[in-house]
Amino acid sequence: MAAAPTPPSPDTAITVPYRIGWLGILVVGVVIASALSLAIGSRPMDVNRLLQALGPALESLRSGSTGGSDGEIIANLRLPRTMLALAIGAALGVAGAIAQGHTRNPLAEPGLLGISAGAAFAVIVANFAMGSVSTTGTIVAAFVGSCLTAALVFGITSIGGGTKALTLILAGAAVTALMTSLTSALVLSDSRSLDRLRFWTIGSVAGVDLSVATIIAPLLLIGLLAALATAPTLNLLSLGDDVAASLGVNTTAARFLVIGLIAFLAGTATAAAGPISFIGLFVPHLARSFTGPDHRWLLPTAGLVGAIVLTLADVAGRVIVPKGEVEVGVVLAFIGAPFFITIVRRRKLVSG
Repeated sequence: MAAAPTPPSPDTAITVPYRIGWLGILVVGVVIASALSLAIGSRPMDVNRLLQALGPALESLRSGSTGGSDGEIIANLRLPRTMLALAIGAALGVAGAIAQGHTRNPLAEPGLLGISAGAAFAVIVANFAMGSVSTTGTIVAAFVGSCLTAALVFGITSIGGGTKALTLILAGAAVTALMTSLTSALVLSDSRSLDRLRFWTIGSVAGVDLSVATIIAPLLLIGLLAALATAPTLNLLSLGDDVAASLGVNTTAARFLVIGLIAFLAGTATAAAGPISFIGLFVPHLARSFTGPDHRWLLPTAGLVGAIVLTLADVAGRVIVPKGEVEVGVVLAFIGAPFFITIVRRRKLVSG
C-alpha cells in the first residue's frame, strides 16, 4: 500500500488557488447560513416549504402586504434580519482584521477597544436627549461616538510613546467599562428608553424593519469596499512606519484613514444592532488560518467568515431556548470569551 502523502507545510499550502478555493467554500457557506436564517424560527420551514415561500415573499415585498403566511414572514421578518446579520458580521469581521493589522496586536477588535461601547453610548445619548432618533441620526451619532472613543483609546495608549499590546487592551477595557456604565445609567433612568433599548444594548438583530436593513446594508457595503481598497496600504503598514514611509506611504494619513474605517464599520454596525463584541476578535484569526497575513486576501475572507458566524449565531439563538430566544450578542460572548482567554494565555500578555 502506498504511503499517505505528506501534508504541505503552512507556507506552501497557502497559495493563490488554495485561497480562491477557500473563498468559494465560504461563499457557499454564506448561502447555506442565509437559507438557515430564512427557514428557522418560531415557524420552521423545510427545504420544500422554504422554496415554495420564496415566490410569495417576493410578491409581499412588491405589494407591501403583511400577515402570517410563510412568504410574508420571510419578507417582513426573516429577510431583513438575515440581511442585517450578514452585513454586520462582515463589517465587524473586517473591522477586527483591520484593527489587528493596524496595531499589530492579536487582541485588537472594535468591542475590546471600546469603539462599539462608545458608539452605543452616543446612540443612547441621542435617544435620551431627543426622545426618538431617525435611522440616519442613529448612524451619525454612532459614527461620532465611535470616532471619539477610538481617538480616546489610541490617545491614552500613545502617552509615553509606543503602542504596547497590553496597554492598548487595558485602555480599551477601561473605556469600555466607562461607556457601558454610562449607557446603563441612562437607560435605567428612563423606563421608556429601557423598554425600547434593552435588547439593543445586548446586541440583537431581531425585530429589524426592512427599511432599516436597506439603509444599513448598503452603507456597510460601501465601507467594506473602501476597506478592501486599503489592503495594500495595510500590508505596508504592517512592516512598520519607517519601511512604509520609505515605500511612499503617508503613514499619518494612512493611519487616520484606517482608524476612520474601523470607526465607520463598527459604528454603523452598532447603530443597527447594538454593541456586539468578540466577533472582530476571533474571526480574523480564523480567516488568517485560511489566507495568511496578506490583507488583500485576509479582508474578504474575514468578511465572509464574519457574515457566516454572526448569521449562524443568530440562528442558534433562536433554537437554544424552547419558545424563546437568546440574543446574538449573548451567543457570541459564550464563543468569544474562551477564545479571548486562549489568545491571552498563548501570547502571555499578562506577563507584559
